[in-house]
Amino acid sequence: MSGQYIPVDDALVFYMRSMTHPEPDCMVRLREETSRDPRAIMQITPEQGALFTVLTHLGRFRRTIEIGVFTGYSSLAVARALPHDGKIIACDINEEWTSIARRYWKEAGVEHKIDLRIAPAMNTLQDLIDDGQTGTFDFAFIDADKANYGHYYDAVFTLIRPGGLIAVDNVLWSGKVIDATVTDPDTEALRTFNKKLAQDSRVTLCMLTIGDGLTLAVKK
Repeated sequence: MSGQYIPVDDALVFYMRSMTHPEPDCMVRLREETSRDPRAIMQITPEQGALFTVLTHLGRFRRTIEIGVFTGYSSLAVARALPHDGKIIACDINEEWTSIARRYWKEAGVEHKIDLRIAPAMNTLQDLIDDGQTGTFDFAFIDADKANYGHYYDAVFTLIRPGGLIAVDNVLWSGKVIDATVTDPDTEALRTFNKKLAQDSRVTLCMLTIGDGLTLAVKK
């Protein structure tokens, strides 16, 4: 197996980060502020942020959805790469965390691109569907409560255009998804979700080991 993957330790991560363009200062400070929160592990890694920026440029995304904002790092990475009239529908239920996000969005000059909706994400997604916005979004990122991953995926699949991209975080769940002794609800939900996507012939799929595991699904 050693020829099929490279074990990544802290030294290699440091090297990777030193060999790519540095994060903008506002994103560095957002990560640092978030690191003091007991739930800082919920924030995506700089590598994921950089990947989302590249994908946004590559796909020429204009309309995107984010489910699970936390303190706003992932939405900031995408928003900075969107055109001036691009838009993110950002779904979250936590005013405290998203108040931090708002500060950094404003500082980065991208707040006009982000439509934050404080409500259960399924309500927001259904509102978009009911409003006739089926097939009008380019990209969706799912990173919220694991029990609802399947429901979020079904809704954003409806909203994403053919050729659009869906990204899903935490699909490896610190390796717990392959540990049969771990049977908590979140782990079981992720196992079920991963199997669901693996069997979905409507998408072209890959699973990456970046961060805590990231699945990319392109709608056919």
